[in-house]
Amino acid sequence: MKSRSYLSIPSCVVLCILQACSSLLGLPSSPERSTLGENTLYTTELKNLPLPKEKIVVGVYKFRDQTGQYKPAENGNNWSTAVPQGITTILIKALEDSRWFIPIERENIANLLNERQIIRSTRQEYLKDADKNSQALPPLLYAGILLEGGVISYDSNILTGGLGARYFGIGASTQYRQDRITIYLRAVSTSNGEILKTVYTSKTIISTSVNGSFFRYIDTERLLEAEVGLTQNEPVQLAVTEAIEKAVKGLVVEGIKDGIWGKSVEKISDYQSILDEYGREQRNNATRTIGNRFPGDYRRKMAVFGNAEAQKIRDDYVNPKMNFGGKLGFKYFISPAFNLEISSDIFTLENENIVKRTFFVPEVNIEYLLFPKYKFSPYLYGGAGVMYSQAKPAYKAQIGGGLEYIIAKKIGLRASSQYDLGLKDDWEGLINGKRKDQALRFALGLNFYIGNP
Repeated sequence: MKSRSYLSIPSCVVLCILQACSSLLGLPSSPERSTLGENTLYTTELKNLPLPKEKIVVGVYKFRDQTGQYKPAENGNNWSTAVPQGITTILIKALEDSRWFIPIERENIANLLNERQIIRSTRQEYLKDADKNSQALPPLLYAGILLEGGVISYDSNILTGGLGARYFGIGASTQYRQDRITIYLRAVSTSNGEILKTVYTSKTIISTSVNGSFFRYIDTERLLEAEVGLTQNEPVQLAVTEAIEKAVKGLVVEGIKDGIWGKSVEKISDYQSILDEYGREQRNNATRTIGNRFPGDYRRKMAVFGNAEAQKIRDDYVNPKMNFGGKLGFKYFISPAFNLEISSDIFTLENENIVKRTFFVPEVNIEYLLFPKYKFSPYLYGGAGVMYSQAKPAYKAQIGGGLEYIIAKKIGLRASSQYDLGLKDDWEGLINGKRKDQALRFALGLNFYIGNP
């Protein structure tokens, strides 16, 4: 009985800690009441659009999912669609919020016509003596413009990644996944069938996961293990709503600019502020690529650079010591991705209390930038060099790589590491064993770009 009582105390403590963590992370612990639907970033923008002189009557027959995409499943098949099927309703709500349109019922027009027929039949049968004019139903509104289109693409896992670390039984990791939906919306004239305007919007859908764990042997018979995690998925319905609202706003502004709304827009100057804002967004979007990246000519035809380096030798003596040096050089870009590099640096070889020798090292490298059109880019390089000191020259080859970020116009910050391999085992004057002399370097420096892109 005592042992059971003794074990229940840690169990209660653990349960209390888990309950506290649940509250801190905002995890649901009880049922929630129903609420009004959430607004997106563009809901407020739609509602704040300048009003037209007259609202435009539009009809939407079917604005639907045209992708045929099913939800991705890690195990087995998932027959649920990735995109909500009530997209027409979302579009009609966006049209109402804009206060530019009068949407009329067309998706379920058969239900509306049947109900009007029932009203007529009932009146004819039970109101025979009433005024005939009072029995007539008002005519249905007809649309001068039809809105067509739909969700034409749902791309899964366009960007995935993660980060994690574990040390001494304590670890943490995070993962993310990004999907994307694409929407096209077009306005069609009912008088002649002309497509007046087409707009195209897209929206990413992000899912993130954060996990932490602890695994430790307290003693030979006791093991402590704990885990915590949180996953958050952006609702697809809200992503579709935001993309549709953005498309409706774009359609309104494009229509104002091209004069397709007729008498609804009396003076274009009344809407100049939203036209200017939309124009700026279009100019910024002209160079944007997938992943919300903006490629450009951040680098020039040539560059001069300087590095501060930390170097450590691995030779035939014991107790190698780290030393500091520097490198200066010049780059000439053969293409946006490849450049030829010529440099010289000061390299100090030292084994504590044994040997210390300083080298002047000219090097020639070919460098490859993985993303030459972006501010941030990894790079790789390789080449050969000569190490000059009081003794005869020593020859070597080197490979390296690093990261560069353009911090200002024509200035790039670089962090890199380099591995040097001697062609002979004679850097320190001792030949011993089969392994050649080698060194590892770490550098931090700046690139100064000159010339034309």
